[in-house]
Amino acid sequence: MQVKEILNQKGRDIFSVTPDSTVYDAIAKMAEYNVGALLVMENSNLKGIISERDYRNRVILEGRTSKTTEVQEIMTKDVIRVQPTDTVNLCMQLMTEKKIRHLPVVDDEQVVGVISIGDVVKTVIAHQKSEIDSLRNYIGGGYPT
Repeated sequence: MQVKEILNQKGRDIFSVTPDSTVYDAIAKMAEYNVGALLVMENSNLKGIISERDYRNRVILEGRTSKTTEVQEIMTKDVIRVQPTDTVNLCMQLMTEKKIRHLPVVDDEQVVGVISIGDVVKTVIAHQKSEIDSLRNYIGGGYPT
């Protein structure tokens, strides 16, 4: 399974803020779209990602205020990204090793979507269910002729 299959099922919505947006505006947007992270984009260039974890670690725990702090001050700048042709297994490995929950999908330096750990888990479960159903049908003699 490849990342593009996840994007084809879930859609390619990209929720983002600019580097000079306030953290408050970013958090409000996360709440509006019910997401845990936003890409930080300048024009069509990926500059970083801001997550709930960034907010916790770099605003709340450092005593900053979300209405006066800009996203660029707290965003993660070294963004781990994947390509549409990368495998779901690679995504699981990256998310586990790097302890991240969101991966921008980039094709020729253009952001084409974002996948979350929930998207990956849902895809893996659906694939495993399909394989189990096929094996049950085969064992039970219900395979196609």
